[in-house]
This record gives sequence, C-alpha cells and structure tokens, in this order.
Amino acid sequence: MSPGTDSSTVVARARHSRRNIGIWFFGALGGILWGYDTGVISGALLYIKDDIPLSPIVQGTVVSGLLAGSMLGAGLAGKLADSLGRRKMILSSGVVFTVGTLGAALAGNAEFLVAFRFIMGVGVGIASVVVPMYLSELAPKEARGKLTSLMQLLVTVGILVAYATDYALADAGAWRWMIGLGVLPAVLLMIGIYTQPESPRWLAVNKGSADEAKKVLTSLRGDEQAANSELAEIQASARKEAEQAEPLQLRMLVKGRLRPLFVVGMLLVFFQNFVGINTIIYYAPTLLTNVGFSANGAILANVGIGAINMVMTLPAMRLIDQVGRRPLLLYGALGMCGAMVLLAAVNLAGLSTGPLLLGLTLLGIAVYIASFSVSWGPVQWVALPELFPLSVRAGAVGLCVTFNWLFNLLVALVFPALLDKFGAGLNFLFFAVMTGLAFLFVKKLMPETKGRSLEDIGQELVYGH
Repeated sequence: MSPGTDSSTVVARARHSRRNIGIWFFGALGGILWGYDTGVISGALLYIKDDIPLSPIVQGTVVSGLLAGSMLGAGLAGKLADSLGRRKMILSSGVVFTVGTLGAALAGNAEFLVAFRFIMGVGVGIASVVVPMYLSELAPKEARGKLTSLMQLLVTVGILVAYATDYALADAGAWRWMIGLGVLPAVLLMIGIYTQPESPRWLAVNKGSADEAKKVLTSLRGDEQAANSELAEIQASARKEAEQAEPLQLRMLVKGRLRPLFVVGMLLVFFQNFVGINTIIYYAPTLLTNVGFSANGAILANVGIGAINMVMTLPAMRLIDQVGRRPLLLYGALGMCGAMVLLAAVNLAGLSTGPLLLGLTLLGIAVYIASFSVSWGPVQWVALPELFPLSVRAGAVGLCVTFNWLFNLLVALVFPALLDKFGAGLNFLFFAVMTGLAFLFVKKLMPETKGRSLEDIGQELVYGH
C-alpha cells in the first residue's frame, strides 16, 4: 500500500471515529436529562415542603407526576418513532424537557408542580424508548451492548450531577434552582442531536431509502464493504418478515408468536422496578434522615450513592459484551438480595440511632446500588430493543417501557405512605423477596443476545432459526 493511501486511510478513520463519538454522545445525552430530572427531586423534597405543604401522599404524587408523564411519553414514542424517525423524536424530547423543567422550577403550588413534572415526564418517556433503540440500531453488533449502555451511564451521570447540585444548593434551600438547572442539558441535547444522522435501519425499512441508509452505515463503520454487507442483512431480514404468511404485528405480542418475547420484556421491566431501586433513587435522603442523618448529611451521603451508581456502570459497559446479559442479571440479583436482607435486618432489629445503625444502613445501600448499577440498570435498556424484530421493535419496546414507567410510578407513589405505616424494615424485606424472584426469572426465561446481529436474534427468537 502506498504512503498516500496510508495517509488517506488514517484521515478517513479519524473522521469516522469523530463521527461516532458525536453520535454516541448526543444520542445518549437524553440519559443525562433523564437521570437529572429523576434524581434531583430526592434532595429538593427536603426543601419544597418549606414553601409548599406536602403530606406523604402528596409527596408521592410530586415524585410520581414525572413517572405518569413518562408512561404517556413512552406510549406515544413507539408509533411516532416509526412514522417520524428516531432522531426527530429525540429532538422533541429535548423541547418537552425544557418546557417542563422551567414550569416545575417556577411552580407556586403542589398542583402546578405535579403538572409540570408530568410534562417533564413526557420527555423522559420519549427518551427512554427512542434513545436505546437509536443507539442499538446504529451500533455494530460486537459493541452494541457497550454503546447502548452508554445511555445508562449518562443516566447515572445525570443522577450524580443532580445529587451534587442538591448538595451545593442545600444551605440556601434553593429547590427551584435545583430543578431549573436541568434546562441546560436539555438545550444541549436539542442542538446536538440536530447534527446527527437518522437510524440506518429506519431509513432502509420505514423510509425505504437504501441510498441514505448506506451512506449512514458507511460513515458509521468507516468501510463501504462492511456497510453494504450490513445493509443487505437488514433488507433480507425485512423481506423475510414481509414474506411470512402472517406478518408480524403488535397484536401478536399478546396472542401470537411474539407473546413469549413480550412476556420476557414485561417481566424484565417489572422486576427492574420491584427490586426497589426507585426507593433508593427517589427517597434515599428521606430514609437517611429517618435513621438519624441531618438534612445536609443525608444529601452529602446521597452524592456518594450517586457516585457509586455512576462508577459501577463503567465495568458493566465492558462486561455486558464480554460475559453477556444473563450472567450480569443473575449476579446483580444476588447482590441486591443480600443488600436488602441486610437493610431489612438492621431496621427490624430495633437498633437505636447511632454510628452502627448509620454505618450498616449506608453499607446496605452502597452494596445494593453497586449491584444494580453493574447489572439490571444497563442491561434492561440494552436487552429490550434486542428482543423484538425490526417490524415491531418500536411499538413493542414502547409498550414495555410504558409499563416500566407504570411500575416505577406505583412504587414511587405508595412508598412514602408504606414507609410511614410499616417502617423501612418490612419494605426492605419485600424487596429482598422480589430480588430472589428476579433471579429465578432470569435463570428460567431470559435469552442471551450478546455478540449477535439484531436481525439474527430476531430470526431465532421469533422463527426458531
């Protein structure tokens, strides 16, 4: 190969690398927004009540207002992502984030606060469906898990930034600024995603534009031959689906050949919520103040929890494509179960407030968060788009994620009241049982999808070959 050819190849590869970095960053930036808007309320709750009276049920409603909006956003996102494209839907989520964040920060009563957190939730719901699907459809199969889980990493970054912001503004009790600063990543998302390409799979199938799809794939892979091969695989899979005597339709999720996959997807999102993660993300400062922490001390400890959440997502991004999805889920469930047993025992033992109670509570929460972050946190968002064939992927993922937010809402809404009525110990015991059941679900039903193309996975799971 001539020196000139070597030089041009290096330049092409550098351009290809920069292009991919932009796609992964701006595509996954929705995760920072999601994480920030989800996490910031945990610290803000301690100060909102100084301006707006909040009973336990109203407190749960303020938290779950975002989750109700997320259900609506997720429910709309699947169908709209097929008709309008993945990229436009991510852009629209940034617009919705901005409106909801500004409104919530300026709210003068609980009703308006809940209403604008609902609007924020619509943006979260759209991002939670479309961003993982967008990244999954753009990623090469050998690195799909790592790149798709980038969004989960940025969710944890968003949560950590929210916790740090809560702590920085805690002395002033400035909950409006805590919430309002979420507008900054929303604006960055809108600007950034506008410069990125559409999903080549959506272009090839929904828009019917093979030339545009090939152009995007060539830019992504840095190799025209690889792009042609991948495009041919996408088109062959689409033709095979179209040639089936009974074309794949969303109704087949409940009574047809897709039902087993839908059951797996639904159980995955059910257990991710009912293992108790939302009680820690939303209510950790409340739990910590109940066992003796000051408000500032609880928020500072919450920053540490957010840091563990983010740091433990990093090994997950490597392991998810090396050891696979199932092993991470299995070991993560065991770790979470042990942590919940510890938290239940500590709270049910009747220890008086003091260093032992505080230390064991922090240890249990830290082990729990670490176990979740290296497993169930990223794996759900990688596995869901992998489970379903292209013709129903957007709708099926949207439906599963809608239920994800419903389950999230139920936990967030009732936990303050259950905590007030039964105390933390019995609640932690319930979550310990749920983590055990989650382990059994993965052991018996969850398929492994690492290292395989989306088209290959779809053919095997749906058609058995």
